[in-house]
Amino acid sequence: MTDSQKLSDEEIVEIVRLKTENRDFYAELIERYEKKLLRYAVNLIGDKDRANDAVQESFIKAFINLNGFDAKKKFSSWLYRITHNEAINIIKKDKREVFLADDFDFESGENLEKDFTQKENIDKVEKCLRQMPLLYSEALALFYLEDKSYEEISDILRLPMGTVATRISRAKLIMKKICQKN
Repeated sequence: MTDSQKLSDEEIVEIVRLKTENRDFYAELIERYEKKLLRYAVNLIGDKDRANDAVQESFIKAFINLNGFDAKKKFSSWLYRITHNEAINIIKKDKREVFLADDFDFESGENLEKDFTQKENIDKVEKCLRQMPLLYSEALALFYLEDKSYEEISDILRLPMGTVATRISRAKLIMKKICQKN
């Protein structure tokens, strides 16, 4: 394990901000978040190539603006917020509806029967998520797919925690109705 792997995100940010010769430490942050941010961006944009562009641009903007990062907050929430903004910019630029990509998948285990059932469930969830307004599907995806807390979602979406809770609660009801219809 390298030195950078032992450090928290915030400690790495401080090292990179303070010493120009330690900018290679930023690669550790990219390694930690690249797959997670890509999954999140694909969920929002619906296109893996454009999601890759959004994530790459997010890392560049985060690096350029490291001095603007508030060390009292979580780095991951700040990075997700930048990715969120980049994804929304792409969506606005395209002016088209957002769907989950067909190749969106979860890691599976070795149990084939369980994998098959899980794949069927994932397909159903994706189909239902695509039918939901982005306003609700985004909060639901952050909470369940990205394992973010209400506080982190609040930071990412720049919404009060009460609004996040309301959106997730409404999203569950919408999801239930959509899935029952299908």
